[in-house]
Amino acid sequence: MLIGIAADHGGYELKAHLVKMLREAGYELIDFGDRVPDAGDDYPDFIVPLAHAVAGEEVARGVAICGSGVGASVAANKVPGVRACLIHETFSAHQGVEDDDLNMICLGGQVVGHALAWDLVRTFLAARFSGADRHRRRLEKVTGLEQKAVEVFHAMDAPIHAQTVGEAVDAWRNEGDPN
Repeated sequence: MLIGIAADHGGYELKAHLVKMLREAGYELIDFGDRVPDAGDDYPDFIVPLAHAVAGEEVARGVAICGSGVGASVAANKVPGVRACLIHETFSAHQGVEDDDLNMICLGGQVVGHALAWDLVRTFLAARFSGADRHRRRLEKVTGLEQKAVEVFHAMDAPIHAQTVGEAVDAWRNEGDPN
């Protein structure tokens, strides 16, 4: 299984530990950065490219880490097709995949220790979507919400190629309302 991983400075140390553990466990990895701890970096610069790789199925699953995990979760979920969640305990690490087809786990590098983080990631990666009708129905509703957001941007003549919803909104604001 090919896994993507990314972290800002707040998650750099935990990411380094998880990269080591994942490789030892036989996983293939794409590291989206940060490559060095830089207190001036910004989590979206690493998390959003990872989220695009998850949504585009370039990687099977993603692991995103920032100081608290909150920012990573917020940024990742702006990318249509990503189902990311901040996880601090093992039940949600597997239940999120089984019921909600979670494809990205977000961790707080300043919140969870190395042992717990590794347990969470292993649990997340081992879990499989149940495919139950009720879970598929719910996911279809979530996908419908994503599609409505895309339709709104089309109506505003927002650039289709924008990497993030935020970029599309910024482009629309800068170009002015075409109506």
